[in-house]
Amino acid sequence: MKLAIIVCLLSFLLLILALSPFEVMAHGGEKHQKKAKVTSTETTRQETEESNDTIALKDNTPAEHAEHVANPEKVHASFSDFPHIHPLIVHFPIMLLMIAAAMQFVNVLFQKKELNWAVTIMILVGFITAYASSNWSHPHTSGLSAHAKLVLEQHDKYADYTIYLAGLGLLAQLLSVLVFRGKRWSIAVAAVILISAGYAVSMAGHYGAQLVHIEGVGPQGKYLEQHH
Repeated sequence: MKLAIIVCLLSFLLLILALSPFEVMAHGGEKHQKKAKVTSTETTRQETEESNDTIALKDNTPAEHAEHVANPEKVHASFSDFPHIHPLIVHFPIMLLMIAAAMQFVNVLFQKKELNWAVTIMILVGFITAYASSNWSHPHTSGLSAHAKLVLEQHDKYADYTIYLAGLGLLAQLLSVLVFRGKRWSIAVAAVILISAGYAVSMAGHYGAQLVHIEGVGPQGKYLEQHH
C-alpha cells in the first residue's frame, strides 16, 4: 500500500513538472492576470454559407449573440454538434502517454510486475488513440494565415513523432514484459523511449493549443473544412 502511494505521488509530481512549460509558454513568460483584457466586443458564429466544402464564418455583434435562446436540453452537446471529433480523442494519448512515461520511470526503481502491465495497457491505448487522432480524425484546414500554417506544421511534426515513439515504446514494453520478464535494463530502455514520446505529445499538445487559443483555428468550426 505504501509503495502504491509513493508511486502515485511520484507519477503525479513528474506529470506536473512535464506540464509546467505549458503555463510559461502560454503567457509568454508573464504571470497570468486574474482579469483578462477584452480585446474585442465581437464574437464569431458559423454562417451556413458554403464555398465548396468549407464552412465560412462571419463575425456577429453581442446583440446577435444574445438572441441565442437558452435551452436546457442542449446544454450537453452531442457528438454531431462539434465541428470535429479531433479534440474529443486527442486528449487520451496526451494523458495516457505522459502518465505511462512517469510510471515507467518510477518502475525502474521498483521493478513491479503490476506496474509493468499497467504501463503496457496505457501505452497500447495511448498509441491507438494517437494514431486515430492523427489519421482517422485529423481535421483539414482552409484559409489559414502564413503564421498559422507554420504552427500547424510543427503540430503535425510532433504528432508524427508521437506515433513513432509510442509504437516503438509499445514494442519495447511488450519485450520487457513478455521476453525479458521485467529486467531492470529492459524497463529502463522502455522508460527512455516513453519519456521521449511524452515530450513529443506534450509539444504536439502545445502547438495544438496555440492553434486553437492564439490562431483561432477550430472554435465553432473556424478554418475547418466540413466534408459532406
